[in-house]
Amino acid sequence: MIRHLAPLLKAKKILNVTASWLIASTVLAVSSPVVAAQSAVILLYHHVAEDTPASTSISPANFEAHLRYLRDNNFKVIPLDQMIDSLRLGQSLPDKSVVITFDDGYSSIFDEAFPLLQSYGYPFTLFLSTEPIDAGLSNYITWDQVRQMSTAGVIIANHMVDHPYMLEARDNESARQRLARLEEDLLKAEQRIEAQTGQSHRYLAYPYGEYEPAIKSLLEELNFVGLAQNSGAVGPKSDFLALPRFPLASIYANLETASTKFSTLPFSVTQLQPDSPVTSNRNPSVVLKFEIGDYDFDQIGCFANSKPIPMTWIDREQGVLELKPEERYLGRRWRYICTAPDPNSNRYYWYSMQWINLN
Repeated sequence: MIRHLAPLLKAKKILNVTASWLIASTVLAVSSPVVAAQSAVILLYHHVAEDTPASTSISPANFEAHLRYLRDNNFKVIPLDQMIDSLRLGQSLPDKSVVITFDDGYSSIFDEAFPLLQSYGYPFTLFLSTEPIDAGLSNYITWDQVRQMSTAGVIIANHMVDHPYMLEARDNESARQRLARLEEDLLKAEQRIEAQTGQSHRYLAYPYGEYEPAIKSLLEELNFVGLAQNSGAVGPKSDFLALPRFPLASIYANLETASTKFSTLPFSVTQLQPDSPVTSNRNPSVVLKFEIGDYDFDQIGCFANSKPIPMTWIDREQGVLELKPEERYLGRRWRYICTAPDPNSNRYYWYSMQWINLN
């Protein structure tokens, strides 16, 4: 897929930098011309370190290269709440808007990422699992550090108490009991974050990016926004119970490919069937409905593992497309990705579907 999209994709320690961060934010806002748009891209990071698992890590040098690229190429890094509120209300955002998020609460976020982001004047959101911090686990930030970031304007949000596999029941636990347990843990984490920081945004980043319709319904009942890990851009018609984010770690942190993701645009697309990402198949078929947009239906390509997926137009005039993969996919999670070039720029429309096989 990357070939198809060619050419795709220790800073200063924290002292008195909060003021300079706010000043830099103001300068960026005043000096940069703003073009109206109704889309944004959410970036996802975990560790900013060189001695942590590669699958969830980006080096400090590469992370700063991302920030430098965003600055030098006229991206507007905005807070997550601004993005969510504006898109839900149908309001405009600056063109090439980007939101930066971190999951879990690792110590390198405070030690490495936080000072770098302050030096660039960039806001960000930190999704915390509260139990590792309460337990004082090594390699995790402390509540004192969380409060320092909160005071500096960082959005602190929910990643459950103990980072569970939300789809998995405990021994002799019914589906109803599992959902009741998840609700209790979700609200407990929200209350703990509010007690420590005064913040309660009711945003949940799904641990491992895993969810199902019943969990989305739970979030809707509790008035939460859900954030997933299936890649793509966000628009007014996105699913606010499973907003896409681009995970950027390991080979996916490469600036050449990441830079294309930074500027992607959202398809207006509905997944007609199946309605759940949880599957017992290793190559599930899927039916999508693309609304008419600036993209050309004939230029839509869909991929998995960088290989094209066979596609059949069920109703081209209505934008109804079926994907019927022939390859069987391994692992617990994998994605199908659909893209199309924007005829008015060198940007791409991007939509992905995540699949979860619990076996």
